[in-house]
Amino acid sequence: MTRNTPLPKLIDRPANFKKSNPGWVSDVAAEMLRGLNLNYISLVPGASYRGLHDSIVNYLGNEKPQIVLTITEQAAVGIAQGYAKVTGKPMAVALHANIGLMHGLVNVFDAYCDRVPMIIVGATGPVDSAKRRPWIDWVHTSKDQGALIRNFSKWDDQPASAEALVESFLRAAQITQTAPMGPVYVCLDAELQETRLERPPDLPDVTRYAAPAPPGPDKRSLDKAITLLVKAKNPVILAGRVSREGDDWSRRLKFAEALGAPVYTAIKLATAFPTNHELHAGTLSLFPDRAALEALGKADLVVSLDWPDLLSTLTAAGHKNSSIKVVNASMDQALHNGWNMDYLGIPPVDLAIPCDPDAFVGAVVERLSRRKMVNREYVKTRRLPEISVSATNPITISAMAKCVKEAMKGKSVSYLSFAYGWPIESFSFEGPLDYLGADAGGVVGAGPSFAVGAALALIGSGRIPVMITGDGDFLSGMTALWTAARMRIPLLFIIKNNRSFFNDEMHQERVAQMRDRPKVNRGIGQRLDDPPPDLAALASAQGINGVGPITDVDDLSKALAEGISSVKEGEPFVIDVVVDQGK
Repeated sequence: MTRNTPLPKLIDRPANFKKSNPGWVSDVAAEMLRGLNLNYISLVPGASYRGLHDSIVNYLGNEKPQIVLTITEQAAVGIAQGYAKVTGKPMAVALHANIGLMHGLVNVFDAYCDRVPMIIVGATGPVDSAKRRPWIDWVHTSKDQGALIRNFSKWDDQPASAEALVESFLRAAQITQTAPMGPVYVCLDAELQETRLERPPDLPDVTRYAAPAPPGPDKRSLDKAITLLVKAKNPVILAGRVSREGDDWSRRLKFAEALGAPVYTAIKLATAFPTNHELHAGTLSLFPDRAALEALGKADLVVSLDWPDLLSTLTAAGHKNSSIKVVNASMDQALHNGWNMDYLGIPPVDLAIPCDPDAFVGAVVERLSRRKMVNREYVKTRRLPEISVSATNPITISAMAKCVKEAMKGKSVSYLSFAYGWPIESFSFEGPLDYLGADAGGVVGAGPSFAVGAALALIGSGRIPVMITGDGDFLSGMTALWTAARMRIPLLFIIKNNRSFFNDEMHQERVAQMRDRPKVNRGIGQRLDDPPPDLAALASAQGINGVGPITDVDDLSKALAEGISSVKEGEPFVIDVVVDQGK
C-alpha cells in the first residue's frame, strides 16, 4: 500500500554536518538516490563503495536515504524485499564488490520470484588496473559483475561518468517500478566514485522519468472478456499477484460481487480478497484440497488475475484439456527468460490479456456497473473454520495457532508470513495488509530479513507485525533481527520450533516408503535436537528480548501478551515455541 513511511526512532546523525554542493561523483549518486525518493538504503559496509557511503553520511546527512545497517548482505536484500511487499515501492541496497553481491544473490533471486521492485547499487574496481591497491582490489574486481545477477534481475548497468550515472539511476528506478516489477542493479566503479567533479552535472526533474502506469486491457480483449463473463453460469476467480492498494482491493470485491463468482486466493501470496466474505471460497495451498478441486471442477469459466501456477491448478481440477474457458490477465511473461523456471507450466488459455490484473478488474467493474449482474447483496458473513485442537501439551501447531489467534483478537495485525502447516483457513484477513504471504523463491533464511523490512514499512500504521516461521528459517537468517533491535523496529517474531528440518524429514520418509526401506530413519541428518539450539538466547544475542523454549500453552499465552506489549512500546520481541514434531 503506497504511503509515506515515517522514519524509525533511531537515526545516526553525522557530527559537524553542513549542507554543501556536490564535489565528488559519489555525491551525484547520493543525490540521485534522494531525488528518486528512496527513504532507506540497506547495506553491509564495503570499501568498493566507500565513496558512496561517505556521500550518504557527510553529503546527505544520512537522511533520505537513511542507512539501514545489517550484518549480512542476505539481510540487506531481504529487508528491501519485505519493505517493497508492504509499500509497493523500492528500497535501495548497497552490495560490496563481487563478494557482497554473491552473498546477497540468493535473496535477490527470492525478490525476483516475488516480483518486487528494488534498486541494488553495487561497486567494483577500480576498473583501471593501474589504480588498484595490491591484492584486495584485484580479487574484488570483475569484468562483467552484472552477469552474476542478470538471469534474475530486470536490468543492470555500469556507468562510466557522472552524466552516465544520472541516466543509469533514472533508468533503474523506471524499470524496477514498471510492471511486472523486479530488482535492478547499478554497478559503480570505485575510482569513478572518488573522482572530484570539475562541475556537477545537471540533475533532471525525476518526475518526468516516472514508471508508466500499469497497462489495462485493450478494447477488443475487454469486449471478449465481458462476453465470456456475461455468458458464464459458474465463473471462478483466482486472485493471484495483485496490489496492496485499498482502491484495487475495493474493486476486486465489486468484481466478484457483480459476477457472483467464488474467489480463491493462494497461501503463498499476499491476501487478495477478504477471507470472511461469503464469496471467498478458500485459500489454496500448493496442493488444493478435494473440496476446492471439486468446486473448481464445476466451473465453466476461470478468471486468472496473475495466478502464478495456473496450469497446475487447472490440471488438478481436471481442466487441462477440457472445454472450460480461461481468461488470464497477466504481464508476467515479460520476465520469462528461460534461465529459471519460476514461470511454471504454460496453461491453456482462451483469452490472454497482457495487462495489469488490477487494471483489468477496474475496466471490467466500470463496464459491468452499467448492468446488474446479480440480484442480491453480499455481506461479510462467511464463517471461518475453527482450529481443531485435540491436545495442548506437548504443544501442537494447531494449539499454537489457536493461542496466537486468541491473543490477536480485536487487534490490528499484519501477519507477515506463516510457518509450514499453519491452519491459515481459520484466520480472517479483511484488508490488503493483513497477510503478506510466503517468500516466492522458497529460500530458507529469507524470513527474518523479510519480516524486518516489512515491519520497518509498517511503522506508524498502528499495526502489530507478526512473523511466524520455522526454526530452520530463523537459524539461517536470524542476524537480520539485530537490525530490528538497533533501529527499534517493532516486530513480534514467533518461531514454530520442531527442532528439525521437518519438511525434508517428510521427503526422506516418502523416499524410504517408495524404496521399501525403514522410514524410522527419516530424522537422521535432519534433527536439531542434540543439542537443541537456544533460539531465545540467539535472539538475546542480537539485542532482542525473547522467551523460550516454551513447551506449555499457558506459558505461550503469557509470552504472547508480553510480546504484544513490547511491540506496542516500539520494541521487537521473539518467542520460541517448541511444537510436537509433525503435528
